[in-house]
Parts: sequence; structure tokens; C-alpha cells
Amino acid sequence: MIPSAKTGVLMAQLGTPDAPTPQALRTYLRQFLSDMRVIDYHPLLWQPILRGIILRTRPSKSAKLYQRIWLDDGSPLLVYSKQQAAGLQQRLGDAYRVVIGMTYGNPSIANALQTFANEGIDQIVVLPMFPQFSSTTTSSVYDAVYQAAAGKTHSFSHDRKRFTPALRFIAPYYDHSGYIQAMRDHLQSEVARLPALPDKFVISFHGIPKRYVATGDPYREQCEHTANLLAEAMGWQDDDWVLTFQSQFGPEKWLEPATDTVLESLHEQGVERPLIFSPGFVTDCLETLDELGNEGREQFAEGGGDEAKFHFASCLNANDDFMDTLAQLVTENAAGWAYPVSEAMLQAAEVSIVGTQHAASDPG
Repeated sequence: MIPSAKTGVLMAQLGTPDAPTPQALRTYLRQFLSDMRVIDYHPLLWQPILRGIILRTRPSKSAKLYQRIWLDDGSPLLVYSKQQAAGLQQRLGDAYRVVIGMTYGNPSIANALQTFANEGIDQIVVLPMFPQFSSTTTSSVYDAVYQAAAGKTHSFSHDRKRFTPALRFIAPYYDHSGYIQAMRDHLQSEVARLPALPDKFVISFHGIPKRYVATGDPYREQCEHTANLLAEAMGWQDDDWVLTFQSQFGPEKWLEPATDTVLESLHEQGVERPLIFSPGFVTDCLETLDELGNEGREQFAEGGGDEAKFHFASCLNANDDFMDTLAQLVTENAAGWAYPVSEAMLQAAEVSIVGTQHAASDPG
């Protein structure tokens, strides 16, 4: 197979339901919560709980939450991901082809890999949209990409493609200077629009069970490193900010301190104007817009705070500086693959090929 002149860029995200309805949420949650990277209990134990209890109750509750944030154009995660993909494509130019792929839901990673195959693109840079590594997110992307690239329709399938593309995975960029500077400038812009300076910055990351960290997941360490670099860039003192973990689920012990518990306690500590921001989410979604923006405001008020003084800072989304950083990461990881191919270069190559063919056919 002759290599394509283009390099594929798979912008890999977690996923989103197709609609804010119980039926769509049931389909999405069944796929998401069946991933053993997310819930690693043995299927014989977990699946009866998932199918017999969780999928009977949670879809309706989750649908109501999605309805609070759903946009006219669809799921916020997908809408903002499309903006990011467009911004990245514009920066990378015609030598690259940027395609969105979701680990769960649509558009899927399998569909993204098929798009590349249909276009003859066999060199692919995989960009997980997770700055910090976690087995629950980054590894799930790896699994989905490998499975799709191999042509497996499911984990126990014996189907295999005869040809698989070359793959390069961008490493976690939790300490990349461009990422840190983009967050700094973004937060400084958010603060500049407020009537008064925040008196506490709550830096919230998605949580995972403590057991995952104890058995080798580097997630907490990378979150702490990101938070410390951001605090240094912002010029915060120790009392100016707090690191928290959100989205606890199930009976296990999760990373602490918990975001909801911290928010409820802020007013008692004398905090009147908190600002909450999540560096681990680079694209706004349910966990930011609703869990932090809506529920977080309610939790601060439940603790006695004035919800009007609570400020939620959006994710980086298609922030120009962040898009520049992603473009840099892609080009660095595509080194030796991608190069600009102009019309003149293609014509010159065709002339060279024709000349060589003529020379070979005419030994005189």
C-alpha cells in the first residue's frame, strides 16, 4: 500500500449520548459502564448490578441533567469538540486530516478509523483529549483505537483486518507549558470580567477510586502537578486555592477531598466569592456545565454562600492558545510523516515519475 500524503489526527474524547432522553442515556451508560477500564469488577458481579439496578434508574435522572445543558446544536461535548477539531484543522493545514472519535457513543473511534481507511490515510496520530493520564480514560482510548485498527467488532471477535495503520499516541501533556499558559490566560480573562476578585479558587478534577491509584494509576500525581504549575503561573499563595476531586460514584473510597464537600464548607471558612475550574476537562460537558456550574452553585448555597457570587469558569474549549498547543503536539508527534504537499510539488513528482518511466523503457 502506498502511504497517503496526509496524516490522520484522531481527536479522541470520552463520549456523549445522542440525545438527552432516558432511552439514549440507557444506551450510552450501558456502553460506558460496561468498560472494565472504568468499572473493573468482574462482569459476573457487575453486569447484574448494572443491568438490574443502575440502568433501570439512572438513565431518567441523567437525562434530566443533560436537558439542563443541551444546546440547540446538540450535546455540548460534541458541539465544542467540533469547534476544537475545526481550529486544529485550520492550524495544521491540508497535510493533515482531523477527525473526532468518541470512546463511547457517536461519532465513535471505530467510525473515525474507518473514515481514515476510506480516504487512504494509514498514518494516524492519536490525540487523547485528556491532559492527565488515567486508566479510566486514556487507556480506554488506547483499547478502542487498537480494537478498531485491528478490525475487531468486539472484545471476543476473531475478525482481523489484513492491514492496520501506523499509530502514534500523544503522551499526557499535563505539564506542557503551552497548556499551563493557556489556562493561566483563560483564568485571568475570566477574573478580569468579575466585579470583584475571587477569594478562593477551587481546582476540580474528575475523581477515580483510590484503589486505582494504589495499584499504579498515576492520575492523582499528574493532577497535583498540573494544579501546582497553574497555581505558580497564576501567582497564587497556598491559601488562595484548593485541589478537589468530583463525580464520585459507587461504594468505594474515591480520591479526596471531594468537590461537593469542599463547596458546602467554603462559606463557613469565610469564602464569599469562589471560582471553580476543572483543568482535566478541556471541553465543556455534563461534568463541568452541570456538575460544577449548576450543582456546584447549589452546593455552595447549601453551605450558606451567596450563589450569585459563585463563578464557574468554562473549559478551554477552542481557546486559541490551547489550539496552538495541540497543533504543536500533533506536528511534533507526526515528525517524519506529515509535510505540506502543494499542487506544484505534486506536478513535479508526476513529471519525475513519467521521466523515469520513459528512461526505463528506452535503454538507448
